[in-house]
Amino acid sequence: MQRPIVTHFFDEPTNTFSYVVQDPDSSACAIIDSVLDFDYAAGRTDIRSANQIIAFVREKRLEVAWVLETHVHADHLSAAPYLHDQLGGKTGIGAHIVEVQEIFGKAFNAGTEFARDGSQFDALFKENDTFAIGALEGRVLHTPGHTPACLTYVIGDAAFVGDTLFMPDYGTARCDFPGGDARTLYHSIQKVLSLPEQTRLFLCHDYKAPGRELFQHETSVAEQRKTNVHVHDGISEEEFVKMRTERDATLGMPRLIIPSVQVNMRAGELPPAEDNGQVYLKVPINWF
Repeated sequence: MQRPIVTHFFDEPTNTFSYVVQDPDSSACAIIDSVLDFDYAAGRTDIRSANQIIAFVREKRLEVAWVLETHVHADHLSAAPYLHDQLGGKTGIGAHIVEVQEIFGKAFNAGTEFARDGSQFDALFKENDTFAIGALEGRVLHTPGHTPACLTYVIGDAAFVGDTLFMPDYGTARCDFPGGDARTLYHSIQKVLSLPEQTRLFLCHDYKAPGRELFQHETSVAEQRKTNVHVHDGISEEEFVKMRTERDATLGMPRLIIPSVQVNMRAGELPPAEDNGQVYLKVPINWF
């Protein structure tokens, strides 16, 4: 089985891991789940996290084939357009982005200038679609539940699961965002956990379970099946749905959900400037 070289980058303010995935036999690579830094209080963006990835890619003399998103993130802004401009590569996300765009296009009253057809991305991936990173073959699993458009990218012996799973001591993703569903997530997780046991699973986030000192970004199918506190082997669908629904009812909204979704549904682009030349983000009162 192919074994890609995986390098992680961590943005602690949003607890987000981004990845550069390299073909070991060529200079080709992909970037997964990048971060555009955002100071919410000041309404100011920054590119320092993206610049770390750019510096790494240039130092290693890599060629970017893809800039990929596992889903429309609700906890950080994507730096995909900036990375695309600086490094090239095609942008990609799940084909069900159109459902997310429809939901949040209405929530933010985006207007007719906001296309709800996924055309902001170069590729809209469906179940079992494949893509190339040099000689590496990537395969797409549609793993909804957290959002309708969530994907897992399986690249050789590695799988990039987005928010579907966390470290085994922390559990699984929430399902209470618009379009989310706990029962759907359970079936998506079973799809991931049906991969070979030695498959490396790379996570989009880590929040350090109580008692653990270090952030972690990698686990395995075998480890998840054995010890995941929410969905290890033996946990039934009904048990999972009950747990997840009750747990989600206690959670507050992510700190950056309002700016993140407005930007990420546009493939990382900011909304168009208004007639004074200024870009604005909206806050829908009492909508979430």
